[in-house]
Amino acid sequence: MRFLALLFFATACLPAWACDVALVLAIDVSNSIDSAEYRLQVDGMADALRDPEIVDALVKGDVAIAVMQWSGADEQQVSIPWTRVRTAFDAQMLSEDARAISRAYTLSGTAPAEAIYSALALLRSAPPCARQVIDISGDGTPNAGSNVNLARQAAVRAGVTINAIAIEFLGLTISSYYKTTVITPQGFVITARRHDAYPQAIRAKILREVSRVLG
Repeated sequence: MRFLALLFFATACLPAWACDVALVLAIDVSNSIDSAEYRLQVDGMADALRDPEIVDALVKGDVAIAVMQWSGADEQQVSIPWTRVRTAFDAQMLSEDARAISRAYTLSGTAPAEAIYSALALLRSAPPCARQVIDISGDGTPNAGSNVNLARQAAVRAGVTINAIAIEFLGLTISSYYKTTVITPQGFVITARRHDAYPQAIRAKILREVSRVLG
């Protein structure tokens, strides 16, 4: 009886995860992103959230998603608060909300460290999930803000994975920077060749982040 009581206590103390993944979608709206490129990012995100394969993965995992815009050191804004995707209708509503997002900043800098810190703060208010992921996209290296490597280390200490979409025009400069400085050891980078490749990139990225098959 004593053994069974101890076993029950140990089991009761295990975390009861409400969902598989808490995912912050952090999109770059710095000065290098013009209005058409911003629209490609927002519409690409909205289209991905309506994709049947992604919707199925989101619903099966009861995934929680929040959307954040980021730019300079003091410029981070939560555009969509934590939203649980339990049904296809939830995903449809989230997609519509994403498409309707107004741009938060223009003519501003690029501070990925502060974007990471802001996303980490946002994750502290997330539903209890088995994994926490920051999905950051951008088309440039920092010209403002603090040390990105220290922000990444803070994510590692918190048990948070950082993945990225690097939007490239020539070469792999942004991709290499994200790989060496931004993503965490378990993270990955997807390269989008120009902003018009972003919709395909974010679809592949979200599916990889939330799919139970791909992990």
